[in-house]
Amino acid sequence: PRRSRRRKNVAIAYESGQADGAEQGTSEPQRPHWEPRDWRQQLERIREMRRNRDAPVDEMGVEKCYDSSAPPQVMRYQVLLSLMLSSQTKDQVTSAAMLRLRQHGLTVDSILQMDDATLGQIIYPVGFWRNKVKYIKQTTAILKQKYGGDIPRTVEELVQLPGVGPKMAHLAMNIAWDSVSGIAVDTHVHRITNRLKWVKKETRYPEETRVALEDWLPRDLWSEINWLFVGFGQQTCLPVNPRCNECLNQDICPAAKRH
Repeated sequence: PRRSRRRKNVAIAYESGQADGAEQGTSEPQRPHWEPRDWRQQLERIREMRRNRDAPVDEMGVEKCYDSSAPPQVMRYQVLLSLMLSSQTKDQVTSAAMLRLRQHGLTVDSILQMDDATLGQIIYPVGFWRNKVKYIKQTTAILKQKYGGDIPRTVEELVQLPGVGPKMAHLAMNIAWDSVSGIAVDTHVHRITNRLKWVKKETRYPEETRVALEDWLPRDLWSEINWLFVGFGQQTCLPVNPRCNECLNQDICPAAKRH
């Protein structure tokens, strides 16, 4: 009976939230909560491997790109811009582009006054830099008109901004507003959690992975997952030819046996 109940739980995981609400207030016993096998041990070992915090994300990631001495509103704007630049771009390239932007005085007003060609020259060679020039200008104008030069306080409003996706929105909430709104899933988190079987069934997209992870992972761990797994993905659990022989999880990782 336990296995069939678990199977039923899988079917509900991707339905709308109505099913959960319907069960509240009933006397029906709670269904067993699904958890991946060995996940706590896997997480502890990844923490151990990341103890030195010496991956590119630690030294040049978004949290290192903004001016921490700037007024809070300017700091939050810089966080959002660094997230927009970081998409499809290595941390080293994003960090260098942010440094050049800050040398020009990185504020809402300075970006609005800057012509597109100049902005493009400054942020080049970030990935898709031409599109990002357009998105940065559009988003900055919206922030000025609608939010008084600040950034929105909710994920729902953040993802409405041009060039801002769910991963960026959750990271912006965490870094800029010190609020944990969800798990920020990028390609590293998506890849590694699928390899570890931290999702009930294989997911194809990062946003699908986020929903699957938030279904079972304790909320107090949500903010840790991104920086932990991104650095692990940059150093050990590489997209191609992962260094399984160097990984402390090689004996309990479902994917390690295939390499």
